[in-house]
Amino acid sequence: MLTDLCLRSKAVWGYDEAFMEACRAELTIAARDFERSQIEVAVEGERIIGMALLAQHGRIADIDKLFIDPGALRSGAGRALFAWCVETARAAGAVSLTVVADPDAAGFYRRMGMSEDGKEPSGSIPGRMLPKFSMGLS
Repeated sequence: MLTDLCLRSKAVWGYDEAFMEACRAELTIAARDFERSQIEVAVEGERIIGMALLAQHGRIADIDKLFIDPGALRSGAGRALFAWCVETARAAGAVSLTVVADPDAAGFYRRMGMSEDGKEPSGSIPGRMLPKFSMGLS
């Protein structure tokens, strides 16, 4: 269910079928994600409309995934999940929060107060570089 949400959310940017298939493995939520990360969902009634996956590496926390169902975009779910990421990272002792974002999601992370901090290679598409964002949590 969470993997399907990630794929539907990513597809909203207009990527073709080949691109989406190349991203499938990276967007799949597996049992190991529940073991090594913290996951939060946003719900509307009984329907999951968003999810965030936060991984902690020492004093740095990474938003590994933050996806919103296309029908719930601009509902405040993304903002709420981002706030959960910030609070959860702080509570775990992180001093910095990072995310490697889809270029089309860059504006969201800027609005959340993050600053662009270079580029990182895509984990799915060879040669594609993605914007990396960070913010201090102190």
